[in-house]
Amino acid sequence: MIEANNAIPLIAYSDKLSVRPMEKISFKVSSTLGQPFNAWLMRSISADPNPEGPGIIEEHVGDAFPEQTFLSRYQSFSPGSYAISKNSMVLSLIKGFKLKVRVFSTLSKASKQTIFNINNLSLFIDEDGAVALRLGDKTISPNVKLNLRQWYQLEASYDAKTNQLTIEYTLLASKKSVTSKASAVFDLSSKTLQGRVCIAAELSADEACNYFNGKIESPAIYENESSEPERLLTSWDFSNSISTNTVQDNAQNQYELELVNLPSRAVTGSNWDATEMCWRHKPEHYGAIHFHDDDIYDFNWKTDFSFNVPANLTSGIYVMRIKSGDFEDALPFFVCPPLGTKQAKLCVLIPTFTYVVYGNHARTDFKESWKERIKNWSAYPHNPAEYKHYGLSTYNFHSDGSGICYASHRRPLLNLRPGFITFGDAESSGLRHFQADSHLISWLHAKNISYDIITDNELHNEGLQVLDGYDVVTTTTHPEYHTLATLDALQDYRDTGGNLLYLGGNGFYWRVALHQQQEGAIEIRRAEDGIRAWAAEPGEYYNAFDGQYGGLWRRNGRPPQMLAGVGFSAQGEFNGSYYLRKSNNTDYDWIFNCVEGDIIGDFGFSGGGAAGFELDRLDYRLGSPQNTEILASSTGHGDGFILVPEEQLTHLTNWPGLPEADLLRADMIYFDVPGGGSVFATGSITFCGSLPWNNYNNNVSTILHNVISHKLNDDIN
Repeated sequence: MIEANNAIPLIAYSDKLSVRPMEKISFKVSSTLGQPFNAWLMRSISADPNPEGPGIIEEHVGDAFPEQTFLSRYQSFSPGSYAISKNSMVLSLIKGFKLKVRVFSTLSKASKQTIFNINNLSLFIDEDGAVALRLGDKTISPNVKLNLRQWYQLEASYDAKTNQLTIEYTLLASKKSVTSKASAVFDLSSKTLQGRVCIAAELSADEACNYFNGKIESPAIYENESSEPERLLTSWDFSNSISTNTVQDNAQNQYELELVNLPSRAVTGSNWDATEMCWRHKPEHYGAIHFHDDDIYDFNWKTDFSFNVPANLTSGIYVMRIKSGDFEDALPFFVCPPLGTKQAKLCVLIPTFTYVVYGNHARTDFKESWKERIKNWSAYPHNPAEYKHYGLSTYNFHSDGSGICYASHRRPLLNLRPGFITFGDAESSGLRHFQADSHLISWLHAKNISYDIITDNELHNEGLQVLDGYDVVTTTTHPEYHTLATLDALQDYRDTGGNLLYLGGNGFYWRVALHQQQEGAIEIRRAEDGIRAWAAEPGEYYNAFDGQYGGLWRRNGRPPQMLAGVGFSAQGEFNGSYYLRKSNNTDYDWIFNCVEGDIIGDFGFSGGGAAGFELDRLDYRLGSPQNTEILASSTGHGDGFILVPEEQLTHLTNWPGLPEADLLRADMIYFDVPGGGSVFATGSITFCGSLPWNNYNNNVSTILHNVISHKLNDDIN
């Protein structure tokens, strides 16, 4: 449990990231200040704290939610995953028992790690890394340290006839049996042992503690009378119902287990031999669950107040601000139009899946020196690198070194705050994700262009119908993570006459899955290829949530070029260059109307230029339509840019078979789609950062205005 002295003084989260009018969003607040807090509602226009740029721009929405005062309280949270039975189990000590389980330990700790617990019976790994068994006040151990990342069979038993407590373990990988055991006489003080079964942790005063790090497989309990054969009382097969958060037992389901804080499923077990890579085909090879002491899904804080969205609230980005004394927090959320209606001809698609997957990314390049800029700009002050106990992102590692494959918004996401700076020493604003996307939002307001907000959550759940009827649908800067449903909906929108604008880079890249029971939980398996924060273990490339192959959409037969005409090609430092106009085809002069010269976007608040950081290019072999027009391509990228791994074949060759320097570029492209649709794509993650430059008067702004104006039938100024 995280104590108050380790907590941010005032911090909160909401139960949803997107809502519609007449729906309710609830806010959960924790405060160590011991005094009330005020809450009020703002509409977000710009989340960039850079004083040389737009700055933080918000509008009061007092009519929808007048400022209110609420009592505060401290709410704790407990990272760590485990399994717990819903019902209490009774073990007879008169008859004796035996516990069997297989374990694969992944972390040595200076504290105990519990494998199995019922009341005062615990099987655990002690501070020295040896397996141990405690019953009452008696603890025994072979005192031999278990090797990490090797499978062991553990057996713990109590013989009622001799009052002997025994523990033994066997190394399963050894061709010659390696077994060790310890035993001791136990003085019987109770005839029964009763309590809820807890796996991968133990209960103390109804709180979980002493979490285990590693895989656990096939726990089973037997009745073990000396003169009788073992009789199975109950067992759990973790290869069953892998896509759920429960595990049924094999004894008429008396002791169903609930999984807390999303331990990893669809992971290889002791039987896995690489003859099958998909858990659906050989579930008996995937009979393990990987538990971590820092897993987190839902903080489970109580609701402090709620907001019932009025029927007439305009679709947009809103921020619930709270303040107590000198401390503040700000919680963005996204209001969509009423179901089945449109309030504008333009739809902005907000990539909340990407926001959540990156949520609380603790960057390794974070520096103390960044705090000076944060203070001078009055930027958001808390960085995930300094508050790792709030749960990290899928761009980080668990404490045992395994990659974090699950993400959730049901906790405070520090980098999803107005004014959060991702790169504290960048020459520009140093923004990504929500804050960088606000450059586009502020531009729409500056140009007086009406828009609706739809998030990928609605897109996933409602499909094409949520986009149908919009003249234009535009992405923001980094729509990286998509489900099959969201990708299909965008493809269907484009192919049925819709005009799609892709205004970012590294988009439509990774495949993710959503949990059917755990609302807001997202899964990513970083399989085999791509720019990866970590690599999935062999045999663990298929999602637990939906059973589908994870990894890149490119490896799933859906390269980004098939949808948007361009796809991820190169990555570099957070700096930007510019485009050079390539097209002189008069059919596309409307895009360049009022644009002078061939250099486009040699300025901006994201990396200093419109083409930078992550670059997408055209590739016909990967699905770019043959009628795609390259309007402009970037140039001037320094030595810090490299091809992404899926483009590089050897140290001498690459996928397209072209000089590497020719592939380090962003392509701005346009193509028409049979059926009346079209795509305009910029191929750069920093493109939108140039829109606010010079008070929104620049050639990047002009090009985007020309495209949107043309697709909205010239009904904007």
